[in-house]
Amino acid sequence: MTNWKEKMGGAFCHLYLIILSVIAFFPLVWILMCSVKSSGELTANPTHFLPKQFTMENFTHVIHDLGFALNIGNSLLIALFTTCIAIVISSMAAYGIVRFFPKLGALMSRALVATYMFPPILLAIPYSLVMAKLGLVNTRVGLVIVYLSFSVPYAVWMLVGFFKTVPLGIEEAARVDGANKFQIFVGIVLPLVMPGIVATAIYTFINAWNEFLYSLILINSTDKMTVSVALKSLQGAEILDWGDMMAASALVVIPSVVFFMFIQNKIASGMTDGAVK
Repeated sequence: MTNWKEKMGGAFCHLYLIILSVIAFFPLVWILMCSVKSSGELTANPTHFLPKQFTMENFTHVIHDLGFALNIGNSLLIALFTTCIAIVISSMAAYGIVRFFPKLGALMSRALVATYMFPPILLAIPYSLVMAKLGLVNTRVGLVIVYLSFSVPYAVWMLVGFFKTVPLGIEEAARVDGANKFQIFVGIVLPLVMPGIVATAIYTFINAWNEFLYSLILINSTDKMTVSVALKSLQGAEILDWGDMMAASALVVIPSVVFFMFIQNKIASGMTDGAVK
């Protein structure tokens, strides 16, 4: 009787998870199906799921005619630079907090987390004024600096937990063998916390890739526009072409989902390794 109840409970749990997965995955499939339909088919029968005739003209029009490939390149460039710089700065800062300021480490971590209590819109005007004074409005460099101001505190807070898991005895043994602080940090500590660095880098990259507010405020040139703003600009057109909108959405969303599916195990392992009791 107990075995039968366990099987029924397991079957119910699996069915429940399958239903939730279908609900979560259906919008992505719908976007992909609509992106390969012709404009006439989308207008005539918008609720039909499968396309009567597959076409790639929506992707061709979005990439070549609307210059969406340039917008994707801008977002990729900005997100990569933001991620690389943020990881370098935050890894050194987190290691310094753990090893050189152990008493102040908890207070500094709380102070860094406190910066996320305020919505980004509150800093829109101050950031705009500062970037205008520095002459960095409508530049990718200015946008990277703004993104770093949000990414670095979050990355430091995450990496502090990972660096706390590194035993101090390993560093002392390396110091006895003649290694200096930089060699210990690069050759011993960083490899040990690499899962955490990978997880932090992924989160930083996704946040920079999806950011919309400051990209809209600081960038006003089409050739420097990020992909999130370019996608919004399609919605503001006089005549909304749903085929172009779905193709552009697929170019933005589908690669991110596929990429996340491949690296989700690294994220989970990194977050688990960084848990400190």
